[in-house]
Formats: sequence, C-alpha cells, structure tokens
Amino acid sequence: MTGPDARERIIVAAERLIAERGVEVPLRDIAIAAGQRNNSAVQYYFGTRDGLISAVADYRISALEQRRREMLAEYEATGAQPDVRALVSALVQPMLAIPYEHGATHYARFLEQVRAHSSLSAAENLRRAERASVRMIVTSLDRALAPMPPALRKRRLRVLPTVLFALLADRERARLPGESAADSSVGDGELVDLIVGLLTAPVGG
Repeated sequence: MTGPDARERIIVAAERLIAERGVEVPLRDIAIAAGQRNNSAVQYYFGTRDGLISAVADYRISALEQRRREMLAEYEATGAQPDVRALVSALVQPMLAIPYEHGATHYARFLEQVRAHSSLSAAENLRRAERASVRMIVTSLDRALAPMPPALRKRRLRVLPTVLFALLADRERARLPGESAADSSVGDGELVDLIVGLLTAPVGG
C-alpha cells in the first residue's frame, strides 16, 4: 500500500496504538497495524516518532478549527463579547462531536497520552495558522479572566489542557463496549461546567 492512503492509515493506527499503549509504542507495531509490509514505512512518511505524533495531532485539526470559527462567528454576530462559558464551549464542544463524526475511536485517549509532547504543548504551536481559533479562544480567556492575579491566571490556563484531555479521555473510555450507564463519566454539559469552574474558581486566601 502506497501513497496518501498509506499515510492516513498509519496516522489512524498510530492514534489508536498510542492511545492504548503510550507514546513509546514501537513504530514497527504501528506499521503492521496500518497494513504496511515495510517496517520503515513510518520513517518514510513521517521521519521520526515526533514527526508522526505531530501528524496525528494535526490530523483532525481542520474540522475542529472550522467548527470553532463558526461558533465564534455566531457569538460575534450577537454583538456581545463571548464570556468564559461561551469561550470554553467553543473550545470544548467541537471536541465532543467532530472527531467521532469523522470515525475517531481513540482521539481523546491519544490526546491524554501526548498532552506534554511538543506537538501540543509548545507555545509556538498556538501561533500556527491551523490553530488560529484556539489561539483566539485562549487570548480571549486570558482577557476575560483579567481580574485575577496574572500568575494565577497563567497557571489556570496552563493546566486547562491537562484537565480537559483527562475528562475527554474518561468520557471516551466510558463509551467503550461493556460499560454501563452507571459507569459513564460526566455528561457533555457538565464537562463544560467543570472547565468553567476550574478557570473561574474564587481566589483562595
């Protein structure tokens, strides 16, 4: 198997195996799961493990970006500045639906595994055109939280991805076959509530 189809199959296989086994899963195993006879197929398409992880992280960005832009435009059309809840909703709600509408099964668990990887955590990633809506949301959240001390505001925004990815991964795991409703994680609306609460909790003494 060659060409773009092979590249995409490797990305999808890597998303699943990294979600299940962590970032150090052998590249050979990813190639085999993607139906590649050549064990060096991952290196051929992505160069390094870091290149592969970056490609997987980028794989679903465009669809998420489009929906976030739409949501931000809807808020802007009302003439009001988006508040913290509106901004968090624009960040989170597309992640609850869009990847799964496009066939994802391990998306959130992949994010949980790679949250500290440079493809997601490096500051320069927010400056990329592909992440313009995320950059806008984070900037607007920083402005909306301006009454807080700057250091506290920075810490809360920095911890946001860690908490968000963990909650999304729990939600995804709760939907695995064999899980009962009683075992399910927080609902979609409550997940947004939790992130809003994280950001806006009163400053301690």
